[in-house]
Amino acid sequence: MHLVLDFIDSDELPSVEFENITVTTFRLLHRVASYVYGFTERKVDADLNIEKLTQQGIPRGPLWGQLKQGFDVEFAGEQLKSHDYLIFKHKPRKVVIAGDNDQPDLLFAACEDAQALVHEATYTEEMAEKAGDVGHSYAKLVADFAESVQLPNLVLTHFSPRYQINPHATPSIEDIRKEAYSGSLYLARDFSEYTLDKTGRFSELAGE
Repeated sequence: MHLVLDFIDSDELPSVEFENITVTTFRLLHRVASYVYGFTERKVDADLNIEKLTQQGIPRGPLWGQLKQGFDVEFAGEQLKSHDYLIFKHKPRKVVIAGDNDQPDLLFAACEDAQALVHEATYTEEMAEKAGDVGHSYAKLVADFAESVQLPNLVLTHFSPRYQINPHATPSIEDIRKEAYSGSLYLARDFSEYTLDKTGRFSELAGE
């Protein structure tokens, strides 16, 4: 079996469309090149706006089918945009996954309309100076950013080994949880899996 891989330079092509997803890329700030990737759903379930089509005298048939499939069409010398004749059943799902970064504010554009952000929180605020020196973020910094852009779900990852798993230890991973507490906060673990359904509900899948 032969495997063919295409490598795409994010700096030269910051937005790439695949069959059902658009990937956008933005630069972050770290000691080496680092990026954030936004994954946005392209094809959202939709119904035809039959009332609007009928009012505008657009006849049933192939034109309706093409509009329903997301294609723009020409009718009576006018270009009809597919999205103008569709009633979408839900917002496009969007998840943002960031690499190492010490300035969460750089994610404003990337997080527009996103339902979830995955971002490193290597330290707590007590270690803010250390975090800045090594190009990483701390929990409160990321949480404050997520709140400022009203992100519904935040997944923190990339924790320093100084934060022990034992919640009774000092310092522990619970210090990060307390500092970044929000209504929908997740601390990632090895092999964690999450799902974002069509209604925008984000949740962690139960382990086997």
